[in-house]
This record gives sequence, C-alpha cells and structure tokens, in this order.
Amino acid sequence: MSKNITIIDKEYKEWIKDLSLRYRHSQIKAAVKVNTEKLLFNWQLGRDIVEMHVEERWGEKVITQLSKDLQQALPGIEGLSRTNIYYCKNFYLLYNQDNKIIQQVVGQLENKSNTSASEIVHQVEGQFEANAIVQQVIGLFQIPWGHHCTIIDKVKGDRHKALFFVHKTIEEGWSRAVLETWITSNLYEREGKAVTNFQSTLPEPMSDLANEITKDPYNFAFAGITGDYNEKLLKDALLKNITEFLIELGTGFAYVGKEYRLQIGTKEKFIDLLFFHIPLNCYVVIEVKIGEFDSPDVGQLGTYVVACNHLLKLPHHNPTIGLLVCKSKDNLLAQYALEGSSQPIGISEFELEKLYPTKVEGMIPTLEELEDKLKG
Repeated sequence: MSKNITIIDKEYKEWIKDLSLRYRHSQIKAAVKVNTEKLLFNWQLGRDIVEMHVEERWGEKVITQLSKDLQQALPGIEGLSRTNIYYCKNFYLLYNQDNKIIQQVVGQLENKSNTSASEIVHQVEGQFEANAIVQQVIGLFQIPWGHHCTIIDKVKGDRHKALFFVHKTIEEGWSRAVLETWITSNLYEREGKAVTNFQSTLPEPMSDLANEITKDPYNFAFAGITGDYNEKLLKDALLKNITEFLIELGTGFAYVGKEYRLQIGTKEKFIDLLFFHIPLNCYVVIEVKIGEFDSPDVGQLGTYVVACNHLLKLPHHNPTIGLLVCKSKDNLLAQYALEGSSQPIGISEFELEKLYPTKVEGMIPTLEELEDKLKG
C-alpha cells in the first residue's frame, strides 16, 4: 500500500510553484488566443458578406440559409445563428470604414497567427503616429464577443465612440452589464469634458491624464435627492453613497476626508471633499456648489490647492489639482476665470438624474495602495 510522502526541500517547492504559474499563464494565453481567433473569424465572415455582396447576389433570406448551412457543416459550434451572423456583418461595417490602421492590424493577425497582440502593436505603431488609436484597434481582438454585440447595439454606427468603449472595457475590466450601463450614462460624451486650465498649469503628460479623469456633467442620481436641498445635504448624500460616488468620479480616486480641516496661519479653512488619485499620484480638492458658478469660486478653490501643496503634499507627490462641481456654469466665464488662475483647476456641472453603474471590482483603490502612495 503506497503512502503519500512529504518533500520539504525548498527547491522542490519553488519548482511546484513555478509549474503552477506556468500552467495558469498558459491557460490565460490559450483563452486569449481562442478569443482572438474567434473575433478574427467573425471579422472575416462579416467582410465576406459585405465584399461579396452576399445579400444582393442571393437575396435577403440568404443569411438564414447561411446560418443553417454553417451549423450543418460545423455541428456543435456556437455563434452561427442568423442573429450572430448579422452581428458579424455589423462588426466589420462599424470598424472598417476605410480605416488603414484597422486594416493593417487585421492583416497582421491574418498573416501572423502566432504573433502576440503586443508584438503586433509594435509592428503597426511604427507605421502610424496615432499610438492611442493603434492600442484601441488592438483592443478589438481582446474583449469578448458579447461586449462587441453590446457596443454594436448601443453606439449606432459611431466608430470613435465604439473604440472608446473597447479601450475602457480593457482598461477597467468591465463586465458586459457594467459596459452597457456606462454607455447608457453617456460616459463618452461626458469624460474629459470639464472646463480646465490643466494644459497651462501642469506638465505633460500629467495635464492630459488630469483632463481625462474629469467629467461634465457628473451624475449624482445615486444621491437619491428629489426635493429641496442645500450643500450640506448634497455632500452628506454623496458620502452616504460613497461607493457609487467613487465609481462616478472614476478609477483611482481614494477618499481622504469631508470638511477636511486646514490650519492656514491664524485661520481655519475646511475643504468640502478631499481625495487622493492613485494613478496621478496627487491630492484632488473637490468643492461642491449647489448654485451657478461665479469667478470668486476659483480664487477660493485655488487657495485650498496651494494650501494642500504646502501642508499635505509630500516631495514624491505631483501637484494638487482642484475640481469645482456646480449646478450650472457659463463656460466662457469659467474659461476666463481659469485663465486668471495659476493653479490647476477644473470646473464641471452635476445632475441629479439618470442611471449610474453598479460597483466595478478594481475601480476603487485599496487601503494598501493609498498608504503606499501617501508614505512613498
């Protein structure tokens, strides 16, 4: 009768650990490759339907027959329904649109099936300056097909909007349900739309990244406010729903405090809401105004930003930025006020209606991430 033996040799244990990691990595690579091949087949099927003028040659009902014939020729294979074949056609129509970068990427995938997506990025980006667009295009063959179907249904033929959500899905790790909710919440139209002076007050690339974390307007529907309210009631409602508030602010925001006290000389000042942004490695001062924006608001917020730089910012932190969120604003007045400020500030509006997404795993920084950044 055989008995289990216990090997306590350190090298043996490290070998087992290494084998386990290698196996998991091989599983991930296999899953990614299978998904890429499936998406490439769907692209080619859509391309054939369009370029061969299939419906014009054999009639409108040919897609139904094509579905039956493919299922008979490929028994047990998923994704050959009539509906899915139409998705393949629309997949090709949405992203092709005479886009040379997309055509180049697809060509690389077709000709070099063993080449990884990252390698294809390097091959293609050398021929095109628009690196961000190349990354988005590569993403077409990295997200699940179900996500593509959702995007096709919701963006109504807008390729730029579609690529935006492809990129965000990869960056944020969204599920299909969360993706659909963000599309419905008009994230594409809102992200990076605040009036700011970041380009003139922050170094590159921080200025671009800072602009990307803003939205206009912010959606505070989760606060549940339907009647009369004041600033205290609104801020209390935002923090009562802190998870939803952090998600609406965006990935990387970590909550530090409400009515955060600053001792400036002989005066006590209180910041409405103080956050730390992990990717930007900086404090973010948020002031909430329930009325219309006016130019003195920038001076007050600018003072808080400077105070944070002196009292809270550590040497390894980037400069503090300010964000004023108000009920309404005149964009021209906001721009003039920001031109007169030397501090990086953004101005946005907020709404108390519309849908908001459920919690997304990984969007809210962990306590360890925040402590690492604050302590350096």
